[in-house]
Amino acid sequence: MMQFSQFGQKFTSHSGILQLMDDISVALSSDEPMLMLGGGNPAHIPEIQTLFRQHTENLLADGNRFERMIGDYDAPQGSQAFIQALIDLLHQTYGWQLKPENIALTNGSQTAFFCLFNLLAGQFEDGQQKKILLPLAPEYIGYTDLSIGEKLFVGNKPQFEFFDQQMFKYRVDFDALHIDDNINAICVSRPTNPTANVLTDDEMHTLSQLAKKHHIPFIIDGAYGSPFPNIIFTDAEPMWDEHIILCLSLSKLGLPGARTGIVIAHEKVTRALASMNAVMSLAPNTMGAILATDMMRSGKILQISREVIQPFYQYKAQQAVQWFQAAFKDYPLYMHKPEGAFFLWLWFKDLPVATMTLYERLKQRGVIIVPGEYFFPGLEQEEWAHKQQCIRFNYAQPEQQVKQGIEIIAQEVKAAYQI
Repeated sequence: MMQFSQFGQKFTSHSGILQLMDDISVALSSDEPMLMLGGGNPAHIPEIQTLFRQHTENLLADGNRFERMIGDYDAPQGSQAFIQALIDLLHQTYGWQLKPENIALTNGSQTAFFCLFNLLAGQFEDGQQKKILLPLAPEYIGYTDLSIGEKLFVGNKPQFEFFDQQMFKYRVDFDALHIDDNINAICVSRPTNPTANVLTDDEMHTLSQLAKKHHIPFIIDGAYGSPFPNIIFTDAEPMWDEHIILCLSLSKLGLPGARTGIVIAHEKVTRALASMNAVMSLAPNTMGAILATDMMRSGKILQISREVIQPFYQYKAQQAVQWFQAAFKDYPLYMHKPEGAFFLWLWFKDLPVATMTLYERLKQRGVIIVPGEYFFPGLEQEEWAHKQQCIRFNYAQPEQQVKQGIEIIAQEVKAAYQI
């Protein structure tokens, strides 16, 4: 009988991200109607799809560029034309002094984080086991299982701030942060996936200074953030410095199938990523970079992010919040203040059943959400009821699907409270 190595067993065992992607596959291929309200698939925004279709048609009409896209490998670092266009855009917009050596492309952000986390944490030659500090849990489900060895993360529980209408916000508990020689990087997502939290500029600058003080990188996952796709509904300045590793993506812009991750970092980091690209896949995908290069050069990518993508999701967030508040009147539903991304983070206070059970019940009714238990990397062993009382809800899907899903969730949650 075929046996797998420890590496093989780790990456074929059950994980939250595998369940999430399997759910997406089932929803897309099922004969039964499924309401996919848990994953991270962006909305099909008509204006954005039309724009990408036009760029694709222009590309097809240009035999040289099209043939190059499908017929040539790029460099392991990624498309030089795209990288230079991005450098020029960031210099013109923010004054950042970047060189081509500061940017590397990857086959999506997930690949970038697999490489970065295993570069910076794990077993070192001196025998030390280095870790990544996540200063604000909950955090992204996709981080949890990226380690090729031991667990890589130290999680930090948040402080809670409460608002009217049963809204709340997680804050970084700086008094509880502990950085010692075992911590080799700090990482946050901004906006935070899953909670739609946007760390304030003060929080970000404090974390940046802590990283600088301890001579470690500060990793910022900006897949939903600035400068693109800019799905942020509050004030938030993008930031970069030589100790910062800023990770961007074209996925939430509307190109998840193009698998284009962007890492802006010190050249030691980007050289390492290029080396890993060469070993694992020879070169990153060229499609997304070539499609987006002209939009970088013209600044169109910032315009559509600001004028189309951001207001589209902000309206859908407000709409979904109103529907949840109406559906859960007189029930202890708390919602994290939606400040960005396209998720609502729902906390069913004192829910009698775990949200993993709620997830299974909803799945039987054709509604896919993501249970909160998966979003606490570095706190897996922490006994904390809050982890079993939250779910992530994606409101990017068509209005009728979102509204129907909320109605079914309300029915199942109310039934659970009445047990």
